[in-house]
Amino acid sequence: MTKVSDAKKDLKELFSKQQLGVLATRDSESDGPYTSLVGCAATDDLACLLFATKRGTRKHNNMIENPRVAMLIDSRSNQAADFSDAVAVTAIGKASEATPDEFDGFKLAFLARHPHLAGFLDVPTTVLMKIEIEKYYYVSSFQKVVEITV
Repeated sequence: MTKVSDAKKDLKELFSKQQLGVLATRDSESDGPYTSLVGCAATDDLACLLFATKRGTRKHNNMIENPRVAMLIDSRSNQAADFSDAVAVTAIGKASEATPDEFDGFKLAFLARHPHLAGFLDVPTTVLMKIEIEKYYYVSSFQKVVEITV
């Protein structure tokens, strides 16, 4: 079984390689989740995942109404070997806009992973969101699961 310390190291490696995650949100009028592909970055301590979105989008409105979210990040390559070799992590937490005190540091962390999104982040209707992580579920070898509480 994978140790939590090994899984944290593997999480950092995954986050350093993967630029995209699948964000799952939910509104109060729907019976199911809504998913969105977003560019994401992790803070060094793994306590937060960061992404940018425009105000007024469905995902933004959903997070304002219900801040509990999940994000999936994985290493798949769409090959048969993924069933044994790919890893996936589901991050569970609460989403909110970065506060003014957090913004500059979070912006640097986000742009270090996504320098091509600097113009998007500078648009006045764009917000930098943070997910304060409660737990990660790290899955490797198709079925080995390690729960990491932050």
